[in-house]
Amino acid sequence: MVETAEKQWYVLHTYSGYENKVKENLKSRAQSMGMEDYIFDVIVPATEERVKNARTGKFQMEEKKTFPGYVIVEMVMTDRSWFVVRNTPGVTGFVGSHGAGSKPAPLLPEEVEDILAKQDQESVPVSHDFTVGQTVKVIDGAFEGLEGKINSINAEHHKLNISVQMFGRDTDTEVDFSQVEKI
Repeated sequence: MVETAEKQWYVLHTYSGYENKVKENLKSRAQSMGMEDYIFDVIVPATEERVKNARTGKFQMEEKKTFPGYVIVEMVMTDRSWFVVRNTPGVTGFVGSHGAGSKPAPLLPEEVEDILAKQDQESVPVSHDFTVGQTVKVIDGAFEGLEGKINSINAEHHKLNISVQMFGRDTDTEVDFSQVEKI
């Protein structure tokens, strides 16, 4: 077989619900098997949406897979890299390979640009109007009903570090934006 020396993007089919585990496994295997020069990036195409929780009736951020059961990998296709990726736990095969043992077709550059552009748009932090020192009320989770003061804000992960009064002392905890409301 002719081996290409150019890195390209390929689509992997995975067990549905195991996309993030496949990503972790593949990155770990690439490192442990010395394949960092052949396997570069692994992406689980997903969006983050604000959805209403049916149980609590409150809004929260939830990750939705854009293509459930699929992961994309940037790699140089060689016999060895193909074998390492193909035999990663959770991977059921490459999309675009024709028959057992055949190498898959890479994504077209336009397809890659499309997927990566959507990922970039979706990773824009959700705007918030919280400020450090502000008092908020916890409306969901283990500290529901308690009030707390914001110590720090992690906009990228939509988290707040707050101090709540418990048993007569301040207790620091981390909560999602959706678990609190301004007072």
